[in-house]
Amino acid sequence: MSPILVRPVREQLEHDRLIRLLQTKLRRKFEAAINPGNEQNTPVGTGTTAIFPDLVLFSLERGRRLQGVIEVETGESVNHLEALAQWTHLSKLRAEFHLYVPAGMVDVARRLCEDNQIVANEIWSYHSIGDQVRFTLVHRNREVAVAKQRLPAAPPKPAAPPTIRTPKKPARAVPPPRKAAKPKAKAKKPARIQKRSSK
Repeated sequence: MSPILVRPVREQLEHDRLIRLLQTKLRRKFEAAINPGNEQNTPVGTGTTAIFPDLVLFSLERGRRLQGVIEVETGESVNHLEALAQWTHLSKLRAEFHLYVPAGMVDVARRLCEDNQIVANEIWSYHSIGDQVRFTLVHRNREVAVAKQRLPAAPPKPAAPPTIRTPKKPARAVPPPRKAAKPKAKAKKPARIQKRSSK
């Protein structure tokens, strides 16, 4: 919550309920930390530049890289002061900035973004039906998402030197093995006929 804004109690309770609903909804994709009410659990930035968005989204990987921030507004907080105090700083982060506003305040939020050169990756509207809350995506800025993805996270690795391949000599054709000639059968000598002498 912005320090310049004090919401009515009922509106603040509804605001914090929406934050917890979004935390549950996004749990499968991100590690979602929340800063409901006056709590300052998870900052973005350090020291005097630290800000406390309603939701801070980290990757589920080991490094817990910052993936996005979400600001949930109520009817009273969609105004020029809130836009300058919060939205401007959140839109300058390398992570995605998503803005959630009541269904009746979408046009006001868009106009505030345009007038103050605030770029939100996504703008969502919400409205309550009994105890249920329905969220609807009303604006997506694809160009900002692509530009932020192109920012190098680490210096590129040097390319490996090209390998020089020597051409292989063509293999000589090996003639098929010759069939061994069958040995010729030796001609049989005619048997000698012994003449019997007649006496």
